[in-house]
Amino acid sequence: MAQHHEQGAYARGIRKVRTASIQQVGPGHRNSYILEPGLWEEHDPFLFLAEDWFRRGSFDLHPHRGIETVTYVMEGKLEHFDTKTNQIDYLLPGDAQWMTAGRGVIHKEDPAPGETVHSLQLWVNLPRAHKMTEPYYQNLRSADMAVRSEPGATIRVFSGSSGKAKAGTRNIVPVTMVEFTLEPGAAVKQELPGAYNGFLFVLEGEGRFGRDGTKGETRSVLFLDSAEGHERSEIELAAVTKLRALLYAGQPLREPVVAQGPFVMNTYEEIVQAYEDYRNGKFA
Repeated sequence: MAQHHEQGAYARGIRKVRTASIQQVGPGHRNSYILEPGLWEEHDPFLFLAEDWFRRGSFDLHPHRGIETVTYVMEGKLEHFDTKTNQIDYLLPGDAQWMTAGRGVIHKEDPAPGETVHSLQLWVNLPRAHKMTEPYYQNLRSADMAVRSEPGATIRVFSGSSGKAKAGTRNIVPVTMVEFTLEPGAAVKQELPGAYNGFLFVLEGEGRFGRDGTKGETRSVLFLDSAEGHERSEIELAAVTKLRALLYAGQPLREPVVAQGPFVMNTYEEIVQAYEDYRNGKFA
């Protein structure tokens, strides 16, 4: 049965590997860019992925427009405050929040008092037709997450699907986000549409990735090669030691990107408008 399922899927390789370094950016705040900002075409539909270790007061209230943020909390307790609802939500280790900023939000992510939060935040670009959509939040709770189990492997599905496990996450841009935990010697395949662009980030351990068994270890970022022209593709992960890795993959937008501060639009004029709307209280 498994043989039939995999038939016709293009086996992806790894086109590039980099190691994400960590910088101290302020008192009680360290940061690492897993995906560096500015490489819009290469990373499309993703804008960047930031890893942060931070304490209360590192980030203040700030606006967003034209994007989605996907915040995954790995350690600590994170408060989320939104000015529209004036409510505080909490994200605990293993939880994620999928925020669609659309036409505008003002929010703050702050560790609970005395906590240091270790998180990953991905920015997903929104297509022109959805830049000004009504904002909404989806809190993805660890306990409710779809899970795929294979021999020696547990795969948590934040968005999209893995095998028969499918997330209920609502996407504007189709995105697959899954976390693999593999015992030494275990191997799994993850299917993806051929059109998707994506990458893996190794959280812990050592593994072999893709059709050529490219080596990846803690802090390695492995970029998937293109499967353009193939309807279906798959990427194989094999654990050398105990392995934890995240896969992010999505449908490229192929639209112009103009980014300034917390706003990402298609033209400079739209950026100017975003700042004007924010100053005029249209985000609140």
